[in-house]
Amino acid sequence: MSSSSDHKLAHVALLPSAGMGHLTPFLRLAALLTLQNVQVTFITPHSTVSLTESQALSRLFTSFPQIKHKQFHLLPLPKNPDDPFFQHFQLIKNSSHFLSPLLSALTPPLSVFITDMSLASTIIPITEAISLPNYVLFTSSAKMLTLFLSYPTLATSKAMDDLDETDVIKIRDLELMPKSLMPPPLLRKSNNILKSSFIEDGRKVAESSGILVNTFESFEQETLRKLNNGQVLPERLPSVVSIGPLPPCDFEKSQSQLTWLDDQPAGSVVYVSFGSRTALSREQVRELGEGLVRSGSRFVWVVKGEKVDREDNEGLEEIMGDELMERVKEKGLVVKNWLNQEDVLSHPAVGGFFSHCGWNSVMEAAWHGVRILAWAQHGDQKVNADIVERIGLGTWEKSWGWGAEMVVNAAEIAERIKEMMGNEALRIRALGIKEEARKAVGVGGSSHKGLAELINLWKKL
Repeated sequence: MSSSSDHKLAHVALLPSAGMGHLTPFLRLAALLTLQNVQVTFITPHSTVSLTESQALSRLFTSFPQIKHKQFHLLPLPKNPDDPFFQHFQLIKNSSHFLSPLLSALTPPLSVFITDMSLASTIIPITEAISLPNYVLFTSSAKMLTLFLSYPTLATSKAMDDLDETDVIKIRDLELMPKSLMPPPLLRKSNNILKSSFIEDGRKVAESSGILVNTFESFEQETLRKLNNGQVLPERLPSVVSIGPLPPCDFEKSQSQLTWLDDQPAGSVVYVSFGSRTALSREQVRELGEGLVRSGSRFVWVVKGEKVDREDNEGLEEIMGDELMERVKEKGLVVKNWLNQEDVLSHPAVGGFFSHCGWNSVMEAAWHGVRILAWAQHGDQKVNADIVERIGLGTWEKSWGWGAEMVVNAAEIAERIKEMMGNEALRIRALGIKEEARKAVGVGGSSHKGLAELINLWKKL
């Protein structure tokens, strides 16, 4: 295509996968691109898994009417009760052949298509067939990206054989990470949905036009350098561009303000949330509640009874028991509905975040300068917790393992919360990271420049 006009607008389409962890960065990127005078088409797989996803999409389209909305209807499949979110990834992949006519019919013609990394194995061949550049938005850390790209080779080698939990996994001469950080499904000999997806999608992401990562240079400088100088894969990778932290948007804010927080002293409240896909066992919920009470800190605690919010019909009293419910009310606010983290983490009363370390949560804590107590539950979260600890944004109690491996008792939880909230050096470091995060996306910052260069490139396609 001709690149003669400097005034041509780039036209970008985005396709997320399932779950708020994957959807949120796509929403923020769509808003950011629109504000940068990029024409955006947002393609939504229909229907969504959770009510929260549907509501978030509705708010985006109401706030940005200039964004074109296209629904992508999925083929039906029997319901998978074990993990409806992973099943939704598969549904999108199985229906992906319907995308080609949808993309080709968009006007003006698309400059690029941005897809979730979990869809790469089926979407990239489709975009290659219609000569459409395909960028991948990687919705985790740059460190996790090194594993994602390396895993297809690791899975067919003996690199992980005979390693104990403390040993570091290597690929060629590059040390990737300790074996203990890897998601357990990737260590199993038998095949499983996460392992097969990592192999198929990891191979295809390496063939994309470029990889966008919601991180920033000072947060993962060494990892980004290794990705872009050829240390991760022997063959040339597409450019890896840090574009984060993707700033929270006004449309994400909830209508009901947390007035309870307004009455709390500055920095005194712990926010407790383990993400949109983690439902703790009843026993662990009660130990956690007891631990919060014993810690002496004020807290806002989001309790989930089921993975999928549409199926979560139990009341808080049923999950926690009446006695504990009364005790936690004395020091905290307990909620069971979706709570927007932007509302909470931006509040001056909040001084700590007891978190699963999903990557969006890590970036939001960095954006607001809130220290973290990490408790990884599944997936990439130990990798993320390790980054948090190394950079000085928070602490991580490694002995707790993965969320479902053991029941952590109330006394331990109380002690770790006290340590985090009493750690003044951690509080100051978190505020320094906040400054670095804001600088990265400000004019002239590394993430701002990276995205601006991409937009200029897309205008010429």
